[in-house]
Amino acid sequence: MKYVLVTGGVVSGLGKGVTASSIGVILKACGLRVTSIKIDPYLNTDAGTMSPFEHGEVFVLDDGGEVDLDLGNYERFLDIRLTRDNNITTGKIYQSVIDRERRGDYLGKTVQVVPHITDAIQEWIERVAMIPVDGKEGPADVCVIELGGTIGKCCHFVFHDIDSGILDAGDIESMPFIEALGQFSCRVGPGNFCLVHVSLVPVLKAVGEPKTKPTQHSVRGLRGLGLIPNLLACRSDKPLDVNVKEKLSQFCHVPVANIITLHDVTNIWHIPLLLREQKAHESLLKLLNLRGCAKEPMLGEWMGRAKLCDTLHDPVRIAMVGKYTGLPDSYLSVLKALLHASVVCRKKLVIDWVPSSDLEETTAKEAPDAYRAAWMLLKVSLLLGADGILVPGGFGDRGVQGKILAAKYARENNVPYLGICLGMQISVIEFARSVMNMKEANSTEFDPVTTSPVVIFMPEGSKTHMGGTMRLGLRRTYFEVADCKSAKLYGNVRFVDERHRHRYEVNPTMVAEFEKAGLAFVGKDETGRRMEIIELPAHPYFVGVQFHPEFKSRPGKPSAVFLGLIAASCRQLDSWLQARPSSNGFLTPKIYQNGSLKKSPKSLVNGKSIQAATACMSNA
Repeated sequence: MKYVLVTGGVVSGLGKGVTASSIGVILKACGLRVTSIKIDPYLNTDAGTMSPFEHGEVFVLDDGGEVDLDLGNYERFLDIRLTRDNNITTGKIYQSVIDRERRGDYLGKTVQVVPHITDAIQEWIERVAMIPVDGKEGPADVCVIELGGTIGKCCHFVFHDIDSGILDAGDIESMPFIEALGQFSCRVGPGNFCLVHVSLVPVLKAVGEPKTKPTQHSVRGLRGLGLIPNLLACRSDKPLDVNVKEKLSQFCHVPVANIITLHDVTNIWHIPLLLREQKAHESLLKLLNLRGCAKEPMLGEWMGRAKLCDTLHDPVRIAMVGKYTGLPDSYLSVLKALLHASVVCRKKLVIDWVPSSDLEETTAKEAPDAYRAAWMLLKVSLLLGADGILVPGGFGDRGVQGKILAAKYARENNVPYLGICLGMQISVIEFARSVMNMKEANSTEFDPVTTSPVVIFMPEGSKTHMGGTMRLGLRRTYFEVADCKSAKLYGNVRFVDERHRHRYEVNPTMVAEFEKAGLAFVGKDETGRRMEIIELPAHPYFVGVQFHPEFKSRPGKPSAVFLGLIAASCRQLDSWLQARPSSNGFLTPKIYQNGSLKKSPKSLVNGKSIQAATACMSNA
């Protein structure tokens, strides 16, 4: 087994996750099998109980693991399926060591950070690296490890009017992992371990030239901790000149050939191409002694997708009505799934962020400007083209009434709509209130004593413990109606396996009433009592799913229901519904001929042209 460690320096948010994923892509393109591990130094056992404001979205795996969003990047880039153990946290390591101590595994020894914690980290890495994640038998060839946090931050303080530079060796909780990885690199030996350090080379506007000092300090701090970088991945606004690389080489003791520029690009699918252009794969293969068993990387599909994304100009606008609209990382997988679908439909994705709480009547009284702006954003964005509304998952009652109003607007105005998890549940609540005249209809999550509980707490859930107690992971959904839009988009299969993360469900005792009123439950679990997919048959596209389809969406293979939303929003849905699965199981509609898209029909909004819609907007 070969190991590639990716660390970050100077500042956070440089893109270690995308860099690690791109390294995996280029090694996979060389014919090697790749797996990934993410190390998060926080004390939480997993990401499941953390607010999206703290750490972005919680990504869910097949086995129900609630993990860091970077594992989503690994899965999307490498088209693999990871396990919960591929995300290592301080909490997991300490818990495992303490459990072993309680069992008496250490035979009376004093349990310490070194060697017991560091040994546990190394054992975990070696064990997880051997787990196949690509559907094939046997372990992978290379394991890419990303160490979360920042090593070697350069900072300053002023003391007695003297500006003094100090070096922060890194986040304090990272120290056991840094020590363990230093020991690990010696244990596996040269030729089996490679360290890629992602660092910042800023360009100061006042000077106009790249500054290498932050990276020099970062590498010095890394070396002081026992980790020697083999490659430098330098983040910058633009490509670095040779003289800058030579200066970095001189002071960081890294060959010029091993200094890679990761400059700003139009989309992240260009990053593997940047690595290939600068022959990063040759450096990696040489350091890992793999030149004899690897081929030249073939990235034609990646290049085509990256260039296609850059050339798209015809927009499709999606109104994202959510609770965390101020932090896009909270909905990262949803955004990626929308992007995958829009690129396949040859459209440029435009997201209109609509804070759900701003749509509510209470906001109209307390902050009328915000209320008008939110509704104007929702309605105007829909007047500018044949667009759609998406209500993503979430927890808690803040902004729920606004989501219900958005679902009502979509239903009554024939606007394409997709509700995910909570988004499905609120569409059921809205249907009960508006169509079935159940004015008190609600979820027991928001009103425990409601007289019309259309959404209820699942009996197997826990009301005392939050972490890991939801209905999590891959579950099977059977289609009850073969002729529904969802089944056609999935390729007319009998069932689908999708990932779940929820505590509440549609009340099964009220399903018959809903179906009688016109709401179709087209997908159910194996028992037939848990509702998984809803549709309004007479609506152009009104779909709600209890699962999270965004977690299995891939570039070139978008999620079926996201594809349906985008296709309906740009008036291509009929062609996709008539499509047949290709050899790779993906739908190919009639509107594609020889890889190109026929001229699409004139964009309409409920029968009105864009010019008429604009006129309506100007008169509003």
